[in-house]
Amino acid sequence: MSERKVRVRFAPSPTGALHIGGVRTALYNYLFAKQQGGDLVFRIEDTDSQRFVPGAEEYIIESFRWLGIKFDEGVTFGGKYGPYRQSERKEIYKQYVDQLLNEGKAYIAFDTPQELEAKRAATENFQYDAHTRNEMRNSLTMSAEEVEALIGDGTQYVVRFMVMPGQEVHVNDMIRGDVMIKSDILDDKVLYKSADGLPTYHLANIVDDHLMEITHVIRGEEWLPSAPLHVLLYKAFGWADTMPRFAHLPLLLKPEGKGKLSKRDGDRLGFPVFPLEWHDPKTGEVSSGYRESGYFPEAVINFLALLGWNPGTEQELFTLQQLVDAFDISRCSKAGAKFDYQKGIWFNHEYILQKSNEEIARLFAPMVANNGIDEPMERIVQVVTMMKDRVNFVKELWPLCSFFFIAPLAYDEKTVKKRWKENSAEVMTELGTVLEGLNDFSIENQEREVFAWVESKGYKLGDVMNAFRLALVGEGKGPGMFDISAFLGKDETLARLRRAIEVLK
Repeated sequence: MSERKVRVRFAPSPTGALHIGGVRTALYNYLFAKQQGGDLVFRIEDTDSQRFVPGAEEYIIESFRWLGIKFDEGVTFGGKYGPYRQSERKEIYKQYVDQLLNEGKAYIAFDTPQELEAKRAATENFQYDAHTRNEMRNSLTMSAEEVEALIGDGTQYVVRFMVMPGQEVHVNDMIRGDVMIKSDILDDKVLYKSADGLPTYHLANIVDDHLMEITHVIRGEEWLPSAPLHVLLYKAFGWADTMPRFAHLPLLLKPEGKGKLSKRDGDRLGFPVFPLEWHDPKTGEVSSGYRESGYFPEAVINFLALLGWNPGTEQELFTLQQLVDAFDISRCSKAGAKFDYQKGIWFNHEYILQKSNEEIARLFAPMVANNGIDEPMERIVQVVTMMKDRVNFVKELWPLCSFFFIAPLAYDEKTVKKRWKENSAEVMTELGTVLEGLNDFSIENQEREVFAWVESKGYKLGDVMNAFRLALVGEGKGPGMFDISAFLGKDETLARLRRAIEVLK
C-alpha cells in the first residue's frame, strides 16, 4: 500500500468559548501535520443541536487567526472534502446508518428516557449491551411489522451499534502504545437519533475521518475511552486498512491540587483559560482572554507547546517553525501536565525582551496618547529601551513609566520618610546649581560632574541620589538617575528639583 499523505483534523463543537486545552490539541495537530508535510483540516462538530451557542464558531476561528495557527482546509477555508460542518452532512451519515442496519451490525431502539431511567434504578450498573439488549424495546425483540408501525406513527427512536462480546479490542496509540480492552465492558452506543435526524459524535467522527482521509487522530485523553468503540466501527464498515493512528494527549491539570484545569481555577487565581475574551450570550458573563490580558500570541503558543511535550533539550524559547522542526509526538507525556500559569507570564516577559524596542514602543504609544501625552515616537522608544526589561506585559509600562512624561504631583510618604533627610532641601538646591551650570547634559557628563561635586563636599552618594530620585520621580523607582535626568532635559529636571524642594522643604 502506498504511503498516504498525512492528514489530521481539529474538530471543535460550537458550544461556547474555546478552552486552552483545545488550543493545545489544535497546536499539536498543526505541529504534527506541518512536520510531516501534511494537511490540517478544520471541522465543526455541531451534531448536538441542544448545546449550540451563537457566535462560538466565529470565536474559534478568530482565536486561531490571532494565534497564527493556519488550517489548510475546512469550514471557511474551503477544500474538496466538504461540507466541513457536520450539521450539513445529514444525508451522508444516514446512508452509513442504514448500511449498519442492513448488515445487522446496528439495531433500532424505542426505549424512552423514562424506561431507561427505570431500568437503571432497578439494575445496579446497568449497561445497554449484549446481556441486556434482549430485555429492551428494540428491533431485536420486536417483529419487523411492529418496528415499521412505530416508525410510521412517528415514534422517536435511536440506532444503537451492536457490540459483540468476547473480543479483544486493540488501540494502537502513538503516545500510550498498545491499549487493549475487552469488548464486554463496552455498551451499545447510540449512533443516530431520529428526533433531529443527526448522528452522535461516535458515528459522525468515524464517517468524516474516513471520507476526509484523516490518517492520524490527535485528541485529548478524555476521548481515550471511546477509542475502542471507534476501532470496532472502522472494522464494522470494512475500513480497517485505512483506520487512522490515534494519539491521546495528556490532560491539562489544575495549577494546585488534583483534577483537570477548569475556568474556576483561572477565575480564582487570576489567569485566562480562553484564548480571547468571551462574552457568553446566554448568561452575559464575560471571561478573560489571553489576547485582552496582554499576552503575545507567540508566547501563548510557546507556553502551550511545552505543556505535556518535551523537546528533549534544555531549550525553552521556540518560534512556531522551530516547534514544527523539533516536534516528536512520541515525546508527549502520558501523565497530565500541571498548568503553570506563572510560566506563561515568564514566557510573555521573555518575548518582550526578544522584540525590538521599536515594536514594543508602537504598542505602548497608544497608552501614552490615551493619557493626554503627545510625545514623538523616538522619545517613547527611549523610555521603552530603559524600562521594558522590568515588565511582563506592555500594559504594565504606563504605571511604571508615567513619571517620564508627567512630573510628580505628590511624593510617596514612605519614601519621603526614608530618603528625604534634614539637609536634603539644601543639598538638592546645591545640586540644582551644579546641573544648571552644565552645557553638556549627557548622561556621562552629568555623572562625572555630579560625582566630583559629591566627593568634594563629602556627601554620601546614596543620600544625594535617593533624594534626587524622589524629586524627579515622586517615589523610589526607575532606572539610573542620569538616564532619567538626561531624558527629561535640563529645564524639566531643574523644575522638578525646585518643586520638590518647595513642597518637601
